[in-house]
Amino acid sequence: MIPVLEAPSNGSSSRADPRACEGCNNGERLGFEFSYAYQPIVDVTTRTIFAHEALIRGVNGESAGSVLSQVTDNNRYKFDQACRVKAIRTAASIQLQTRLSINFLPNAIYRPEVCIRTTLEAARAHNFPIDRIMFETIEGERVADVKWFAEVLREYQNIGFLSAIDDFGAGYAGLNLLADFQPDVVKLDMDLIRNIDTRRSAQVIVRGITGICEQLDIQVIAEGVETTDEYLCLEQMGLHLMQGYLFAKPLFQGCADETSINWPVSAQQGTSEQANLMLKDDVLAGVDARSPLA
Repeated sequence: MIPVLEAPSNGSSSRADPRACEGCNNGERLGFEFSYAYQPIVDVTTRTIFAHEALIRGVNGESAGSVLSQVTDNNRYKFDQACRVKAIRTAASIQLQTRLSINFLPNAIYRPEVCIRTTLEAARAHNFPIDRIMFETIEGERVADVKWFAEVLREYQNIGFLSAIDDFGAGYAGLNLLADFQPDVVKLDMDLIRNIDTRRSAQVIVRGITGICEQLDIQVIAEGVETTDEYLCLEQMGLHLMQGYLFAKPLFQGCADETSINWPVSAQQGTSEQANLMLKDDVLAGVDARSPLA
């Protein structure tokens, strides 16, 4: 069960649980080790990489579950800090040139202006620009005070970080959160994306969310894209930022570049290529399809 994030009793973030930033300066003293794999988030229109999401793995590439099972109420604060530092350090070591997306635990934040210090120090130490760091928070995390949670995210934006709501549409806050705070990015829950090409209800919901986000100047990422049909459906709906196995699997302690991405053929490209093939066939048959005699 996920502990509920409690807002400070006086309604301000100035008071904090004394454990909140314990370990901010030595966040890696956890008693267990972990590493990262990096999965690209791609822009299918420009065929570029928008960002890489840092995904927790064991030191030998084991699943995230093998690491997260060791996180408890007593060490989640240190773990959250250690994740930030290690994600930035590893990204710098593999010379990541794109944005870096880091998942953080909102239940581990009590004073954002204090708890962010370790992240800022790591970014400076490894010469990683803070405007290329995006913090993702899972919308499904239970929060007792949505307005205070929005304050945490707003503080991160004010510092210069990008903010993202992950798994949007699957959690507790939803549109109420967007009314109080507009993140830079919303990532659609993969359950909405799964088989979206055959699910009219999911299409209607996604169109509704993307329409709202467009009016609020929020970018939308479709995550969990695994099939060409899902991709084509999303593309036709106007989405251009996507993430999933269709494009690239996470690379353990490595990052992808544009040449290693599986770029599927778009509907527009497919029509153009089909027309070119038909023209080529006509020319080979001795008939120029562009001739009025054809």
